[in-house]
Amino acid sequence: MMLREAEIIGRFNRPWTFFALATVGPWTAWLIAAWCSRQAALGQTGLVLVSLFAGIGLALPMLTAWLLIRRDAVLRQDLWRRLSLRGKAWPHMLLGAGIMLGSIVLAQAISLGFGYSADQFALAHGASFSAGILVGWVPLLLAPAVEEISWHGYGTDALRRSMNLFWTSIVFGVYWALWHVPLGLIEGYYQANLVETGPLHAVNFLVSLIPFVLLMNWLYYRSGRSIWVAVAFHLAANVFNEAFQTHPDSKVIQTGLLIALTLVVILRDPGFFFGRTPATDTRTAKAIP
Repeated sequence: MMLREAEIIGRFNRPWTFFALATVGPWTAWLIAAWCSRQAALGQTGLVLVSLFAGIGLALPMLTAWLLIRRDAVLRQDLWRRLSLRGKAWPHMLLGAGIMLGSIVLAQAISLGFGYSADQFALAHGASFSAGILVGWVPLLLAPAVEEISWHGYGTDALRRSMNLFWTSIVFGVYWALWHVPLGLIEGYYQANLVETGPLHAVNFLVSLIPFVLLMNWLYYRSGRSIWVAVAFHLAANVFNEAFQTHPDSKVIQTGLLIALTLVVILRDPGFFFGRTPATDTRTAKAIP
């Protein structure tokens, strides 16, 4: 049987269930991790518990996505297809990685004009944060795959079912920003370090998620909904923003660059972002076996 992409997206019909479970579970686990991270008396055991509950919180949305997909044969087949690296995946993966590398390098170059040091272009000696007993590179490298199998395995298409692409991205961007909030309470974690750096940089992280999601979803739907495109974009952002000795203010400049690029992408093809939803949009309703 041949199903249109729009018909498949229409089967992601439990957004409230998905986002409720994908929020309550991680927030609970991360609040426990935050409490453990601030109990000096727990010592090494506390660090182990921080890593454990941080990992549980990260994995719960992926488990939620699978529980909602597993009983629908069409959605299962669609998931395996989207986890394939065939078709348009590789060009869009490379484009996404190039955007994130180019934006941070250009942001650092612009910062030189404001008196910031060229030392930013030197490679970092290690991760700038930790996750309990784990160095920061572990969650940095694992999180993109685990999260995007959740967000683009179910969540994004569940929103796209009833919204155009622009509002799908805006709503998810705001949700994703709030989803990260408890991580700011885990001592030593990336978001907690941002809070300590200052409100400008904490707010910048939250704001940056909006253009980030718009660009990621643009690549995701242009590639035929390849989950690996979203993973590559997310992974490139994590790696390149941690690989250099980037000044926090340069990341504010990077957000401005991503916003500018997002506006260009939207203005070049407004119909792609503001077109009708998949349920009625014949332009995106291509046949899928």
